[in-house]
Amino acid sequence: MEFLSQMWSLLGLLTILQNVLPTQLLSLLHSLWQSLQDSLTPYSYFDVPEFLGSAAVEPNALYRHVQLYLHRSLLLSSSPPPPRLTLSLPRSLSGVSGVPPSASSVSVSLSPNHSVPDAFGGHRAVWTHHADTLQDSLEERRSFSLRLPKRHAASLLPAYLAHLAAAADALERASRARRLHTNGASCPRGGGSSASWSSVPFCHPSTFETLALDQELKARLLADLTAFAGDGGREFYRRTGRPWKRGYLLHGPPGSGKSSLIAAMANHLRYDVFDLELTRVTTNADLRALLIQTTNRSLIVIEDIDCSLHLTGDRSSKRRRQRNNKRRRSLDDDSSDDDSDDDDGRGGSDGHRGKVTLSGLLNFTDGLWSCCGEERIIVFTTNHVDGIDPALLRPGRMDVHVRLGPCGAYAMRELVDRYVGAGVGEHETLDAAEKCIADGAEMTAAEVGEVLLRNRDEPETAVSELAAELKARVKAADELQWEDSAAELSDESPTKKGRKGFAGWEGKVRILGRLRSLTKSESGRRGV
Repeated sequence: MEFLSQMWSLLGLLTILQNVLPTQLLSLLHSLWQSLQDSLTPYSYFDVPEFLGSAAVEPNALYRHVQLYLHRSLLLSSSPPPPRLTLSLPRSLSGVSGVPPSASSVSVSLSPNHSVPDAFGGHRAVWTHHADTLQDSLEERRSFSLRLPKRHAASLLPAYLAHLAAAADALERASRARRLHTNGASCPRGGGSSASWSSVPFCHPSTFETLALDQELKARLLADLTAFAGDGGREFYRRTGRPWKRGYLLHGPPGSGKSSLIAAMANHLRYDVFDLELTRVTTNADLRALLIQTTNRSLIVIEDIDCSLHLTGDRSSKRRRQRNNKRRRSLDDDSSDDDSDDDDGRGGSDGHRGKVTLSGLLNFTDGLWSCCGEERIIVFTTNHVDGIDPALLRPGRMDVHVRLGPCGAYAMRELVDRYVGAGVGEHETLDAAEKCIADGAEMTAAEVGEVLLRNRDEPETAVSELAAELKARVKAADELQWEDSAAELSDESPTKKGRKGFAGWEGKVRILGRLRSLTKSESGRRGV
């Protein structure tokens, strides 16, 4: 009791002194007490406020990193867990009534005035969450404080913060909601541009696990994407002086899986997708405006590039006009642009003013304006690669060319396993289907999937129908090749025999004999 009475007396004395002594003196005493504590404690403390400055307006990015790091790296994996945690679920993720939210959508944070330990480099660090209510206000001022051993704090802090930032960056990329953007039709307003993007949530289910691709091609694509967006990607591109971007050209027949591969790339990298419709872009200035509005970590997709704009035809017609003008004027100058990659389409030519030109598209993909962001992939798709201007295919613009052709045997088996189950993997009919592919039958992944989808509840029927379709295509391909061979022979042979006279293996032997005799006769004529 005597000890308690002395404590109360001391507290009363301190209260009287606080009311009597000047504020400046009290502040000085408080600073001296803090200095005494700091000199005696074996720890160093670092505060991370939520906002910067006294106005508390500018957010502190490091606070966000600490919040993410504690949420996934410590709070959910520490053993034993912290004594008190705060759980929250945003309204937008609450789900449909009656459907419980997933565990990954619930946000976990450290409750105010509680701590959680961490270990790094063989040393113990402690994070404490502070939340102080402002006087005469309902607002809170939140911050984190980090406690490190004072002896090792100077050498430990930079490496620890770098580790924290890298972990928070990976967690933010894995948890952020991704969007699918598209550009609307632009119309000038007051001499400016109204080019902009609109977006919806990106929820495409395609992944590299669900893609029916050749194993070697799939491994090559995954390795290239990992090298581009991996931990050393930023440092590599910075060291080599190149913009942190990469170009892909996907070409192949319709239904070969170009759009599905784009979705799988976006899901693998967790990038936003910007689907650029060139026919809605009015000028090169609008194209640049759209580029500036794209975000980092995104796929910029231009599908069917050979159909979007007649860039090759425009450029060739301009060259013809320039040559005609040179002849008419009889001027001995070099005013025409001889570089096929740098056609003058920046708006100075009357023939190209007011529309997107090849030069504008090249600047979009590989010019100075392409450097206004980081970690972006530009993807072109086409059904006919021969219809694209060679200037767009150069390395640095389209670095990776991916041909997606008809289904191979491995891809077909993957589709069968995925659509109708793995129980028919050793079916004799499936072996016959593989033989048809080896004999030259061609079906795209979309065509194979459609056949299997019609019979997804009857695996035997699905495989039999697929094999029948492949056999029909082998027969059709043989007949077409036979007709071509017979047509060539009838054009060059004086007898002009039709296809009906050459049926079966005997006909093929006769054709080879006639071709050989024709080759000898042609060589004899040249000798004469």
